Amino acid sequence: MKWNGRTRCALVCLGFTALFSIFSYRLVYLQVVRHDAYVDLAGKQNSKRDVIYAERGLIYDRNDAVLALNDPVETVEADPSHIRDPAALIPVLAAALETPPEKIAEKLSRGGKYVVLRNEFPEASAVALQEELRTKKLAGIKFKRDFIRRYPNDSLLCHVIGFSDYEHKGIQGVEATMNRYLRGEDGFRETERDPAGNEIPLYRGTERPPHNGYNVHLTIDLNLQNIVENELDAAMEKYTPKKATAILMRPETGEILAMASRPNYDLNKRNKAKDEQMKNRAIIDMMEPGSTFKIVTVGAALNEKLVTLDTPIFCENGPWRFGGSYLHDHKYYGLIPVQDVLVKSSNIGAAKIALKLGDEKFFEYIRRFGFGQTTGIELPGEIAGLIHPPRDWSKISISRIPMGHEVGVTPLQMILAMCAIANGGNLVAPRIVKSIVDENGVVKSELQPIVLRRVLSEKAAADVALALRGVVSERGTAKEAIVPGFTISGKTGTAQKVDPEHPGYLKGKEIVSFSGFLPSEHPAFVLLVVLDEAHTKTAAEN
Repeated sequence: MKWNGRTRCALVCLGFTALFSIFSYRLVYLQVVRHDAYVDLAGKQNSKRDVIYAERGLIYDRNDAVLALNDPVETVEADPSHIRDPAALIPVLAAALETPPEKIAEKLSRGGKYVVLRNEFPEASAVALQEELRTKKLAGIKFKRDFIRRYPNDSLLCHVIGFSDYEHKGIQGVEATMNRYLRGEDGFRETERDPAGNEIPLYRGTERPPHNGYNVHLTIDLNLQNIVENELDAAMEKYTPKKATAILMRPETGEILAMASRPNYDLNKRNKAKDEQMKNRAIIDMMEPGSTFKIVTVGAALNEKLVTLDTPIFCENGPWRFGGSYLHDHKYYGLIPVQDVLVKSSNIGAAKIALKLGDEKFFEYIRRFGFGQTTGIELPGEIAGLIHPPRDWSKISISRIPMGHEVGVTPLQMILAMCAIANGGNLVAPRIVKSIVDENGVVKSELQPIVLRRVLSEKAAADVALALRGVVSERGTAKEAIVPGFTISGKTGTAQKVDPEHPGYLKGKEIVSFSGFLPSEHPAFVLLVVLDEAHTKTAAEN
């Protein structure tokens, strides 16, 4: 078949028409059908959503002394795709970041969009590095603003404050329990970048500012905390106990003014701390309280009007056989008044008073004083202790529990029981957080004192307080607690440590404690000190 010129021209035109139709279809497909998808892809290549970190709220004591604050830092990142002169850039980075050049080169060789070269880089150093990079026209390095948590008092109050992790999440102490208030809410900024990776301010997109965290004010008084910790350190040096705890409280409100445990650790060097150093023993250690528990026994009997302070109790002039077992006092006592059961710390006297109450009524008072229950304090890890119901008691339990054996309590529970004596008979909720305040100083929440329930009548509580004044006297077991110029009520306690592996107690290992308040008439402070395995001579007198 022969093609004439007109036919060939028509075929060529038809071919061009088909080709242009295909191109037109592709153009329409890309510009109309796939428009949004390619715009999004282009945006991802040239746009970035930068996180604007919210600052974590600060922690203060009751007098506005700073306990936890934020130091500004920068995260130094590299975008290898924008680095044009690595030979010039690497020595500059190595010197500024104090990192071997080969290590920086190895990181840059990994590729990827963003490579972290240094976390927690001091802000002043970051400013100097940025200026040097700008002067030498070295591209590809970005700086992301951040902060690190710093604790200006190092180990002071470490078990109460706790700390946060590298993602600014509270891990222990108030940092953990108040995390939802402290953490704040991060913001963001959408930016456009040029081929060198620099922001184009003209095309800056949506921006949401961060909301900084609330500041938390504690009930702690840093001055009193410092005194308590210094005295606890002195006790550690003098008596060399394995562990120690001290708590100072306001009896009327339940505010904790000081709380300390040993061993302790430096909050700013927490990575070096051992597990035993990080335990807040005031709320997680369970112990037999010993004779400090006698305030519960005597208080219950006085409240039920089964005895008065003058009611005579016969203490057997020696060992007393009960339930097939002997109970001893550290000295032989005959007929002594109830008041002296506390003053002399008679185990036999306490047991006979508990017998007047009976199993069920005595157990009811133990629970009313808050034992066997968590207190709800704003600190993590609190335990409830261990209180067995009467159905699980042995034949001799009613004679041993009154002197603080066969029960497991925490130091915090024990000081709350003493607070109930000091404040006239009320069990109060312990408080460690005073208020929550925003960054502008507006109070968002102010926690109020909470009276959980009345445990004793005012008369019964006052009678126990009067008897405890005799304990801190020349004829009592707490002579060393006498402070000239002050009237003090208190109670000593000594308890053998329970053997965790076998039934019974560990020979020669004891927990000694003192709990008291001053002044006796209108108490302002209640103090508890517990020394675990202290080398003292108090085992003979409890």
